[in-house]
Amino acid sequence: MLYSTIRFIAKGWVYSHLVAPKLHFTYFGFSWVKPLPEMLMYGVFGLMLLACVGIILGCFYRLSAIAFFLTFTYTELIDITYYLNHYYFVSLVSFLLIFVPANRAFSLDVRRKPDLKQREVPAWTIGIFKLQIAIVYFYAGVAKMNYDWLVNAMPLTIWLPAKTSLPVIGFIFKYKITAYLFSWAGMLFDTFIVGFLLWRKTRVLAYIAVVVFHTLTRLLFQIGVFPLVMSCCVLIFFSAEFHQRLIPLNSSRLGNAQRSSTPFKGLITTCLVVFFAFQLLFPWRYLLYKGNLFWTEEGYRFSWRVMLMEKAGTATFFVKDAKTGREGVVPNRQFLNDEQEKQMAMQPDLILQYAHFLKAHYAKKGVTNPSVRAKVQVTLNARPSQLLVDPQVDLSKIRDGWQQKEWILERK
Repeated sequence: MLYSTIRFIAKGWVYSHLVAPKLHFTYFGFSWVKPLPEMLMYGVFGLMLLACVGIILGCFYRLSAIAFFLTFTYTELIDITYYLNHYYFVSLVSFLLIFVPANRAFSLDVRRKPDLKQREVPAWTIGIFKLQIAIVYFYAGVAKMNYDWLVNAMPLTIWLPAKTSLPVIGFIFKYKITAYLFSWAGMLFDTFIVGFLLWRKTRVLAYIAVVVFHTLTRLLFQIGVFPLVMSCCVLIFFSAEFHQRLIPLNSSRLGNAQRSSTPFKGLITTCLVVFFAFQLLFPWRYLLYKGNLFWTEEGYRFSWRVMLMEKAGTATFFVKDAKTGREGVVPNRQFLNDEQEKQMAMQPDLILQYAHFLKAHYAKKGVTNPSVRAKVQVTLNARPSQLLVDPQVDLSKIRDGWQQKEWILERK
């Protein structure tokens, strides 16, 4: 994450993603999260960098863990346009890091306070990370058990032929059977890999599979640091003896053997029970909605559905003056950057947010009680495009919420 944060700053994304946009699409319930002025946003990323270094060195560890969780999660909540599963994963893991004694050996905190040094920690401090990783992989595997992924090999049938220029292995992507093999292999890998990592006899082979799988996905798709993050994180499934053999120092340097006491044990237990209950249950909320999940996207986010669809749309918005009856077309580029427009044009809740923004904007410009409707054409997994929302509905009068979005048209 230190590398990722430096990269984010170096590429100018602090400004282009968080400062420059006129509109930020917010998560439901988090519309109050706003970007700070430009210099303060860079200050947030500076604090994030310091927090990364503090965690790495074990320097004021608890404070560093809290600071990283808050700064990273804050920046991710500013704009839903840039939501990625691995950003969500990083927020969750950084939250868990707050509770564990990860600074009890090889840390500057131990140098400052030698009494902190210890060789043993409670099993739950390792188990919670194993459980979080298990949820990610298993739920990703279950999510791939759908008709498009397994029977139609979608969207890999679309994506893989574009990768034939890759050296050595590129030629295999021109065959349709490759998309089917990759689809089924991906589902089986995600579903069962944690079981093989837990079993000592298959752990090494399972880890090799993890590295190969994530290296391949990194070569094929632009998914940021996620492959590196997961390849490093799953090492926690290896035994304590394995990790000790990697440390080029006498094990006595770890300190005197002792049991770790856990302050605020009751509070921590309650927090973790609530945390994992949410992690286990929230991805299933899509069952409460009717319609095709990939089409409506009701319950899609935060459920470890990784790269399961090829979806694209075009959205034309119309604003009408209630007094004069005149209606005009909205120039989307006046308000949105390319990525925002791309994501908005296929996600119903973002379409709704944009409609409300347009109503407020044109009301300030003197349009009398403006109404906003949209003609949105969307294609899903190479199917013919069709209307996503009712083009006659005044979207500015609809309030977002947990209820079914009846204004989304049924996919044919």
